[in-house]
Amino acid sequence: MARKDAVALALVVLAASCAPAGSPAAGPLTSGPAGSGTKPPLDHVIVIYLENRPFDQVFGLFPGAEGIAQAGPAATQVDRNGKPYEVLPPLRGATPNTTRPPTQLPDNLPNRPFDLQPFVPMDQTFNIAGAEAGNRFYQEQMAINGGKMDRFVSVSTSLTMGYYDGRSLAMWKLAEQYVLADHFFHATFGGTGPNHLWLFCACTATWPNAPADIVAQVATDGTLIKDGVVTPDGYLVNNWTPDQAKLIPRQSAPHIGDRLDAAGVSWAWYTAGWSAGQYASVFAPFAFFPTTASGTPGATRHLKDEEDFLAALKGSDLPAVAIVKPALNAHPIQGPGLVAGDRHTAELVKAIQDSAYWKSAAIIVAFDEGGGLWDHVAPPKIDRWGPGTRVPAIIVSPYAKKGFVDKTVYDTTSILRFIEWRWNLQPLGERDAKANNLLNAFDFSQKP
Repeated sequence: MARKDAVALALVVLAASCAPAGSPAAGPLTSGPAGSGTKPPLDHVIVIYLENRPFDQVFGLFPGAEGIAQAGPAATQVDRNGKPYEVLPPLRGATPNTTRPPTQLPDNLPNRPFDLQPFVPMDQTFNIAGAEAGNRFYQEQMAINGGKMDRFVSVSTSLTMGYYDGRSLAMWKLAEQYVLADHFFHATFGGTGPNHLWLFCACTATWPNAPADIVAQVATDGTLIKDGVVTPDGYLVNNWTPDQAKLIPRQSAPHIGDRLDAAGVSWAWYTAGWSAGQYASVFAPFAFFPTTASGTPGATRHLKDEEDFLAALKGSDLPAVAIVKPALNAHPIQGPGLVAGDRHTAELVKAIQDSAYWKSAAIIVAFDEGGGLWDHVAPPKIDRWGPGTRVPAIIVSPYAKKGFVDKTVYDTTSILRFIEWRWNLQPLGERDAKANNLLNAFDFSQKP
């Protein structure tokens, strides 16, 4: 399939309060990379934000990383009564997409992680109902089971325990050459929409007085009675539909764009399909904020298409901070799958490396969340929102350490912390203020 055709296919599928810090005259950092008092040699931070893969599924065999071999008791899944399965439960369910091969597993697979390639090759997508059943706020917490990481199968399906030997992937090769973070967790329990919000504002959106039929019901002991998009106390914790997006109120929390604007630092969020209006609503967290909502000057200035990003790389006006949501984003269900997303990610990285911006750039390839799929490393317990399960993150830069596995505990808000550090911005909230910066991935003494 030609790249343009693949992009078009993916787009069709995807379409189904603190005071601001800084000023336009904000100066260099007061504390440089090594306490030197000098500005780091980075003028551009580029985030490539991919979709729904846990670390163990893609990088569980990566040398030097904490992978499947260290899974321990988490490799043995238990049912909802806490009893270990004798074998993984049979995979049963409808085939959502009749144009693609159905996803099937043999019965009686041993109760442990298994190689997924013979059953769902890397160039295919999961095509069975329930594959991402754990990809929701309450369900992900059930699967994590207090850090035991042993109820993913009971919440989802046996498919969740599958992994790939990723050595043929371009992202694997980038990780070998630069930095792979093997303790990076997605910011909040649940799916794509809430985690995109956390990359934008380090916050969970509020929705007081949401329609009763989309509000979850939770017993006093924490048991989920009825699932919903909104918590009983009015927080938006699960993916919303386009119709629901029209009802979500404007948010009062600051976002990273506000901080950058106040400091006179250029930025843009590049969403594939933006120009044609063919993008998923959950990819557009900026829609809920007064400074970037549809029709505002901020939207016109800062919200662009993936093709605009590629054009900017060839010009002289690439923003200092660029967040790129590509059409081919490795989603396990939507789009053409892991291989196509991997190839496209490598193409984006290569385009940056071939540009005039490479010598002063830091690229962060991160996944928004784990798709409700199994990973064995328990996330740290920070607040009621998360973090969620472990996801891959790769740091690529002339100043990134070479062939390094970074074991620092990060989450999505570490990206915000890094941006705030570089441009001396006030944190958005407590989470990004306390998040570990990405600095352990860099050696700024290196020559670009």
